[in-house]
Amino acid sequence: MMFELPNFQVFDLGEKTPDKVLHELYVTLERLKHTGDVLAIEIQKRLRIIVAGGDGTASWLLGVVSDLKLPHPPPIATVPLGTGNNLPFSFGWGKKNPCTDRQSVMSFMEQVKNAKEMKIDSWHIIMRMRAPEEGSCDPIAPLELPHSLHAFHRVSQKDELNREGCHTFRGGFWNYFSIGMDAQVSYAFHSERKLHPEKFQNQMVNQSTYLKLAGTQGWFFASLLHPSSRNLAQLAKVKVMKKQGIWEDLDVPNSIRSIVCLNLPSFSGGLDPWGKPYRKKLRDRGLTPPYVDDGLIEIVGFRNAWHGLVLLAPNGHGTRLAQANRIRFEFKKGAAEHTFMRIDGEPWKQPLPKDDDTVVVEISHHSQVSMLATQSARSRSKNDPEPASSPRENDDDSDEESPEDQEERRKFGAADTFKIPDGIDIAQLS
Repeated sequence: MMFELPNFQVFDLGEKTPDKVLHELYVTLERLKHTGDVLAIEIQKRLRIIVAGGDGTASWLLGVVSDLKLPHPPPIATVPLGTGNNLPFSFGWGKKNPCTDRQSVMSFMEQVKNAKEMKIDSWHIIMRMRAPEEGSCDPIAPLELPHSLHAFHRVSQKDELNREGCHTFRGGFWNYFSIGMDAQVSYAFHSERKLHPEKFQNQMVNQSTYLKLAGTQGWFFASLLHPSSRNLAQLAKVKVMKKQGIWEDLDVPNSIRSIVCLNLPSFSGGLDPWGKPYRKKLRDRGLTPPYVDDGLIEIVGFRNAWHGLVLLAPNGHGTRLAQANRIRFEFKKGAAEHTFMRIDGEPWKQPLPKDDDTVVVEISHHSQVSMLATQSARSRSKNDPEPASSPRENDDDSDEESPEDQEERRKFGAADTFKIPDGIDIAQLS
């Protein structure tokens, strides 16, 4: 970026946090505007931000922009420098770490200049639990508290969301919140990377490590190697709100070990868990195409790691559970000592108190932020004339695993679309 931008326009977030950078910038612009500086007005109108990093870094910046409540929040473009790069991929910026030669950088800058603005929903998350008699229910982070959880902290005693005798945490996300199997694998990955950062310098190596961890944790044979308490239906009661003010129980199949609440059509390195439902399926279940600015979040379940790998196949998808404006997880008393959660690529291990049955995680629509999108962006707006997911006409789609699905899953390793990264021994995935 420094090929095209002067040093004073480039900031190392390791040295200066984005809230300080933006605060100083906007204070300066406001001061100049009050002195009649016409250029300051034009700069504020045309300002665009480029963030280089992984999904966690991008979410960190998005959170800061939202928290600052700027009068004219700038749209944001993302350079994919992480492992998953779901945010950049959703808006057409690619998912592979980019080249850094002058021509590539200049081409990228031209794309930013010509990119269109797209509003996307942001989601508020609150976690409340009664203060345990012993121990702590604070999140245990594998690193320091993840940047995507920058606002996910115990609220002030004066905050109206606080309740006497309870610990309350809150924050936000833009891409996804997940709980269960995938978050546990991600937690192990981040923990290992903290211990041996020198082993995680290559994107392909990182992705291969994810797959290995899923194998060593036994998620390819979850029904045999994991107790039923790991199933989400055993761990928590799930409710959704499709209409304002009306909570409904969500029927979660007993085999589901991971739930993903998805805002953008990219998860785990560019995969789309929601997929492309048939038009008849949309009509029969009262679903709509998955737009990124419609105030609805897609809720998808996974049974095991094989179910996740089905996303690599054409038309592959997870178990579509619901679309909702709000979702609530009510954890059952003594169901487990802890669970794993993840927000926009950043995982944590969450202890659950044993002496209380009112542990609640609730997600609700919050507001919107502006992203910059290229013409090849996968994300679609409800105001975009193109269909969000090009629903198909046929009506033989099913979210349940039929005997035919089971047989296909057994054959899946022979499919042309099934690709395991080089260096992975399939015999070791157990």
